[in-house]
Amino acid sequence: MNSKTRIAIPSAMPGGLEAELGQHFGHCDLYTIVDVEGGKVCQVSTLPNVPHQQGGCMAPVNHLAQNGVNALIAGGMGFRPLMGFNQVGIEVYHGATAENVDSAVKAWLLGALPRFTRDQTCGGGQH
Repeated sequence: MNSKTRIAIPSAMPGGLEAELGQHFGHCDLYTIVDVEGGKVCQVSTLPNVPHQQGGCMAPVNHLAQNGVNALIAGGMGFRPLMGFNQVGIEVYHGATAENVDSAVKAWLLGALPRFTRDQTCGGGQH
């Protein structure tokens, strides 16, 4: 874990620590962005999602990478975007059981979230 990490969590409106996790990363309302430094949350913001039309599943991957994200906590995603995140250096964690964004981030800080693997991917767009 880096001393400074920018985590994106797919979220329901209006985003923030109390928001519910979006169940599928590419179809969420927005991303809650949590900056963590030295094991503590230092800033929380939101980032709008981008439409899939331009670039398909890779559009949100590139969007997050361009905004300095280096970790993602997601409930679900397809295999192609998971491979895309691996290519751009964003570590993906499985957080489907988290009650909200805050509990997902706390679990991540404790090292309690498993890495997202191919076995957890869905068939593209299904929830």
